[in-house]
Amino acid sequence: MKTIHKISLLLIGIMFSFVSCEDKYEIGGLLSKDELDFTVVQDYSQDTGGNTVILTNLTEGASAYWEYELGTSNKEEVTVKFPFAGTYTIQFTAMTDGGSVAADPITVTVTENNLNYVSGELWENITGGGVGYSKTWYLDLDAEGVCKYFSSPVYYYGQNYTWFDDEFQCTDPDDTDTCWSWPPEYSTNTWIGDPADHGQMTFGLENGATAYVNHAQMPALGEQNGSFFIDSDNYTLSFTGAEMLHLAGFDDVVSDWSNITIISIDEDTMQLAAWRDSSTEEDAWLVFNFISQEYSDNWVATDEVVEPELPDDWEDIVSQITNTAIEWKLDEETPINWANLDGSLMNDWNSAADYPDWLGTPDPSVFGDFSMITDSSDNSVIFNTPDGTITSGTYALSSNGTYSFDIAVPSFSVIDWAYFYADGNNELRILDLDTDSNGNVTDMWLGAVNDINNPTQYTAYHLVPSSSGGSGGGTTTGTDIPVDNTLIDYGDLENNGNLRIEIYNDFGSTSSAPPVDTSLFAFDNYVEVTFTISGTGVTGSYDTAIYYADSDWAPQGNGDTISVTGDGTYTVIYDGGASVDGCIVFVIDIAGMANDITDLTTVTANIDSITIY
Repeated sequence: MKTIHKISLLLIGIMFSFVSCEDKYEIGGLLSKDELDFTVVQDYSQDTGGNTVILTNLTEGASAYWEYELGTSNKEEVTVKFPFAGTYTIQFTAMTDGGSVAADPITVTVTENNLNYVSGELWENITGGGVGYSKTWYLDLDAEGVCKYFSSPVYYYGQNYTWFDDEFQCTDPDDTDTCWSWPPEYSTNTWIGDPADHGQMTFGLENGATAYVNHAQMPALGEQNGSFFIDSDNYTLSFTGAEMLHLAGFDDVVSDWSNITIISIDEDTMQLAAWRDSSTEEDAWLVFNFISQEYSDNWVATDEVVEPELPDDWEDIVSQITNTAIEWKLDEETPINWANLDGSLMNDWNSAADYPDWLGTPDPSVFGDFSMITDSSDNSVIFNTPDGTITSGTYALSSNGTYSFDIAVPSFSVIDWAYFYADGNNELRILDLDTDSNGNVTDMWLGAVNDINNPTQYTAYHLVPSSSGGSGGGTTTGTDIPVDNTLIDYGDLENNGNLRIEIYNDFGSTSSAPPVDTSLFAFDNYVEVTFTISGTGVTGSYDTAIYYADSDWAPQGNGDTISVTGDGTYTVIYDGGASVDGCIVFVIDIAGMANDITDLTTVTANIDSITIY
């Protein structure tokens, strides 16, 4: 039969030991109470009042489930710290393949308070000050359908999120199926919950750790008066005799509303996560967003307009690209995303592999034939869609970075159900743009707002300028100029320490045997050269540019400067700002590189392509 030993342990405490003299149960069989083996120890060496209680499961082949008023645990050994004097009930249940068996409840008596166990930032923030204080919290969705701080009363996080390194984050960021988050905009996702007075939660440390919850929209739960406990080390909040306040529509998809993970708590806001484990959808974290009563009472609606913030010189940056015709293509790795009203991207997708299964992987064969060709000389635009349709019209670019079009912007699928489209005003807005070290645009995000009357987010398209020119007519089509690399000259040709690649020079060695037909150099926009150098043996950074002069020296001058960092392939552009007819000088100068090359005879240079626009 089962025997109970109550042993006084000097300096250690009181241990209740429950053991059996019978044989261990057969694996897969159902245990009896007599076969349970566990200990409950009050460690008086930690607290003179017996506040620290150690729970240990010794039952062979069985998992533990503990209930101890401050919370629950399925660990084999648990250390519980009761902050307040009183009598507490501890329930042990053994979980086996054959079923669960509950032991008789055990009571322990704590004789003194130890308020160190209810101190710290989490306790102070949730109660409004710690011992002697209480604080009331509301879900951030009121009867008017207003979210006063967060974008929604509920956020979503994938299974991969957990607390480590003092941050709620993904354990495997590469697993996009489980490492995802979605902070929806309530205004466009009102299915999340009805506008209503959803009740309140009040946490107090005035007479114990009390939790009052009023489930105003769920009469079956009604008003609950219980207690709570925070495990600051593990960021958990446990209710006893109450459940976390939540929206009625979520009640059935979570099996445990009393053991909660803390995401954040500060003076004004609180985020608490429940584990969605009873839904037809995959398991996930449901993060409920709360605001304090004080914040809610003092909140004032504003008409502040949130907009993308572009660099001060964004118009100059864009004009460097758009002062002639340019072909914009969707980025092959990250063609689409969603963005907040301030232009910030909602999803951290940096490559095609980062896209989740619910959207799909970008496939350039689907959208790669799309282009948007803009020409600022006449504000013309040409859309080439993947099905081969060509749409021509004009555009205007406003002072806030919005493109308006006089023709209907075409729509097409980028990834499955995610489409390219303009907003209800037939507009696309610049959300962000990046430049290289020389100030040239490398890419930009254009966005179509979801609702022109009540905007909450953008569908964002990632565009990159194509260096190969456009298609569909006009000056956007580049013309390749043949070059004979056996006739080009290169080296320290001016004896000034620069490495020069001479494509043609009336005053140089290429004059007698030109590598190019200079009569072909008639263009209105710019010339682009791609070249490769090797054998330099250097690793520095060297300013590099084309110097060009047409047949009457007007225009003439240096092109855009790039940085050459040693052996490799590079592209440089010369745009004279006027029509070019003919060629007297056409060279590429790499400033200072010749000085740093030990043996110039080891250097080779090759012109890979010359294209005029």
